[in-house]
Amino acid sequence: GRRTEHEERPRGRRRGREGGGGVGGGGGRWWGMQRIRLSAGNLSLLRWVLTCAIGAIALGALVVVHVFSASEVPALSDAYKLSKKQHEIGYHGWNGELSWTQESAPPQLSKVSTASHKGHSAPEKLWKQPSSRDLVPCVDPTSSYSSPSETRGYLLVHTNGGLNQMRAGVSFLHSVLVPDIHALFGPISLLHQDKKIYSPLWQISDMVAVARIINATLVIPELDKKSFWQDSSNFSDVFDEEHFINSLENDIKIIKKLPKELATATKAVKHFRSWSGVEYYVDEISQLWNDFRVIRAAKSDSRLANNNLPVEIQKLRCRAFYEALQFSPHIRELGRLLVERMRLYGPYIALHLRYEKDMLAFSGCTYGLSPDEADELTMIRENTAHWIVKDIDPMEQRARGYCPLTPKEVGIFLSGLGYPSSTPIYIAAGDIYGGDFHMADLHARFPILMSKEKLATPEELEPFTRYASQMAALDYIVSVESDVFVPSYSGNMARAVAGHRRFLGHWKTITPDRLANTGIFMINLIAVFEGQDMSQMLSSVSLVTRKALVRLFDKIERGKLHEGKKLSNMIIEIHRKRQGSPRKRKGPVSGTKGKERFRSEEAFYENPLPECLCRKEIPASNITLANV
Repeated sequence: GRRTEHEERPRGRRRGREGGGGVGGGGGRWWGMQRIRLSAGNLSLLRWVLTCAIGAIALGALVVVHVFSASEVPALSDAYKLSKKQHEIGYHGWNGELSWTQESAPPQLSKVSTASHKGHSAPEKLWKQPSSRDLVPCVDPTSSYSSPSETRGYLLVHTNGGLNQMRAGVSFLHSVLVPDIHALFGPISLLHQDKKIYSPLWQISDMVAVARIINATLVIPELDKKSFWQDSSNFSDVFDEEHFINSLENDIKIIKKLPKELATATKAVKHFRSWSGVEYYVDEISQLWNDFRVIRAAKSDSRLANNNLPVEIQKLRCRAFYEALQFSPHIRELGRLLVERMRLYGPYIALHLRYEKDMLAFSGCTYGLSPDEADELTMIRENTAHWIVKDIDPMEQRARGYCPLTPKEVGIFLSGLGYPSSTPIYIAAGDIYGGDFHMADLHARFPILMSKEKLATPEELEPFTRYASQMAALDYIVSVESDVFVPSYSGNMARAVAGHRRFLGHWKTITPDRLANTGIFMINLIAVFEGQDMSQMLSSVSLVTRKALVRLFDKIERGKLHEGKKLSNMIIEIHRKRQGSPRKRKGPVSGTKGKERFRSEEAFYENPLPECLCRKEIPASNITLANV
């Protein structure tokens, strides 16, 4: 019944077999047998040897670390270089594939503790995405769609306005388009002055479609270089030119320059009619090929109808906007890096804060500004020749919901929705008018206010700073990829980003009510909260439905309403159905006629449903997400 030594020391033997410190496989057992035989002298000697060995190991470790840090670790500036690895933009980031070579944050963020913000983020329900109802992109042509035939001539296009406006206007391009792309990415070409890069996006996409309709070769568009921002960017500076040409080769023919023999040829300069259908281009514009080989589109914004076009043309517009018009590699790479750095803070809101000098001057929105600031903006408007309207009543503009929310109002709005002060916010904008002074209230509520200038090093941002369209493109990428997008104004960028997020999966976009009609429901809600009889408000439906927030802010300013649960409940209820859920594109407002009828429609690129989105179960050859 006596246990053997083997049975008494199983653990020591196992350690030896697994490399616990003995020679061969039995080090544990050997040490147990020999230790009782050691004399006091041997123990002293052993201690001395171990002490020397430990000291030698520590000294060696210090030498290794010193040598490694001097020879192998890159300098601080090198540690934050952009990754060379290219990844296409997908849903909410790239699963950590985009990274810096050493550190997880840029140098200027090293003093900011992101860890302190973790665990204190907004409730999960505030980040919850609306259901996409199994809608996915389906923009591939049908089996009956034919490749482009021999073209009849060339279409030249010069984009006007900002980046998003340019992108959409390019659908005209089936002839040789040479639009001016300065407007494509710049916030300057005003209808609403929000056209840096966004207005040209629409123009280019529309011109691609027009080129297909009139059987034209499209010349790579020229960007607007004469707008407010004086941006000298060419098409290839903003967009991936080769990708644009190759991705549309089965739709239209595109060339980079007009053939030399036609450089001095007489061109037909034509103002295409606004919001036109296929019949106009087939019956009227195509007839110009009988006398001319080159047609120049004098205007390229809003030249194609939003609705009632053949589904193949609508799908082509989507292929041009969401797939063909990718930003140039250097813009995509820094854009991805900004998203990755923003995500260090957790889920974030991208706030398109259109509180910039050009916007305020153009719109006459001077609420909350000093008399000197108001005079400065009035002077700018009066001295800008192509801004036709000079005499503007700022209070009337604001009452009708035509002004962007102020930074202070945005803070009240976001707090009312329930977002805590620890919420990270990316400011997608140029220079905010009044700088820190007008941003003080918003910053006090939400201290984690970031921007491309804060997230990128001066060296990383330097190649972009002189080009408004390229800076706007960076904001576009970070906004599209955000967890929640909130525009303070319904300009071209707000609509383009909102539409892109719908296309990619109906990602959460909260649109303040003054940017679109909310209907009788909202009027009734305000009437109840304000103690008014609903019948007294129905005579001014068209105004009230666009100014609910303005009314609330004015009551706060007058001390008749205070921030708290009551205000929060009102804001939440008003915006419950304004968060980007799937719905068909809105048609014209009832009772409108002529051009006003078209203007009242929801823009095609703001909501590409139903033509470019379909149920997942319906067979579709293309269900992959598009790239920015």
